[in-house]
Amino acid sequence: MQINKYYLSALSSFFIWGFFSLALKPLHDYPSLDILFYRVFYATALLLVINLCFRKDKLKKDLEVFKSLESKVKYKTFFLTVLGGFLLIFNWFLFMYAVNHVSLKSASFAYLICPIITTILAYFILKEQLSKWQWFSVFLCVISCGILSYGELTELIYSLVIAVSFALYLISQRKNNQFDRFVVLTVQMVIASLVILPFFPFYSGETPTESLFYILMIVIVVLFTIIPLFLNLYALKGMNSSAVGILMYTNPLINFLLAIFYFKEEISQVQIISYSLILISVVIFNEKFFRKKR
Repeated sequence: MQINKYYLSALSSFFIWGFFSLALKPLHDYPSLDILFYRVFYATALLLVINLCFRKDKLKKDLEVFKSLESKVKYKTFFLTVLGGFLLIFNWFLFMYAVNHVSLKSASFAYLICPIITTILAYFILKEQLSKWQWFSVFLCVISCGILSYGELTELIYSLVIAVSFALYLISQRKNNQFDRFVVLTVQMVIASLVILPFFPFYSGETPTESLFYILMIVIVVLFTIIPLFLNLYALKGMNSSAVGILMYTNPLINFLLAIFYFKEEISQVQIISYSLILISVVIFNEKFFRKKR
């Protein structure tokens, strides 16, 4: 039951993120950097209010646990938490930059190759073991991503940097699991806010005046930032980084379906083949889970 709970948390987080474009598309007239600023600042403010008003006991408990740690463990915990905040904001910034200045395809492609990178890095850094079938699923992912990236070297480089940053975030937080995940998420968002705050006066646009912007920002902050990030961090308490990473394919698969049936975008035969291979690889990677369920 424990494994099921963590598994469903990871799956739910990527399932929610798969529909992010529904809230983001209506904001296409606003600068992407402004959306990033407001997303981070609003999420940080809301998390601080929730923790300071309703979760003081958790904060005190985690603070006591932190104080009781050995200096070496304390430094490691502090480093991993700060690193998570930096990686999170770095990943979001690169994603927004890729959408605005490279291509939407390169940004989306990053989350196709991210599970592969997460799986491989987790194998070498965390010593997470994979079965032969799971390695075969990784091989299928490599083939499908290779097909999609053929002839697009520049876009592939941007995609790799975005993917590596999020893969490192997943791995670093897998090793940082001594504290309440909601508290950890709050600290990381505070760090992210402090990182981008000096840039806000110089790179932000005019203050939005339409109510639609603020309504959608609340939806983005609550539904597409806080909830999925918390579910993702929670899942890492009971699952390997590689298993969480491979479930990330839920996100681009939903985007693929939305592109066809909702946004009516044209999809090539190559893309259909590639996404089909990805779907097969996800099923193969998780065949042990499905077998246990039966």
